[in-house]
Amino acid sequence: MFDTKPWYQSKTVWGALIAIAAPLADMAGLTVDEAMKGELADHLVSIAGAFGGMIALYGRVVATRPIR
Repeated sequence: MFDTKPWYQSKTVWGALIAIAAPLADMAGLTVDEAMKGELADHLVSIAGAFGGMIALYGRVVATRPIR
């Protein structure tokens, strides 16, 4: 079958969001060059993955039913 992953772990999704946000940032006076876009995507994927892990751990800690 297909090997899937959560949307927030996709560099494509983060790249698209950055591509949407970059012109808006430019209109606000902030310059985002191509190298910075790539770095932002990498960092956001890492942050999102860490955040997802923290949410999963929190869910396990507060769960009321044991796992098998």
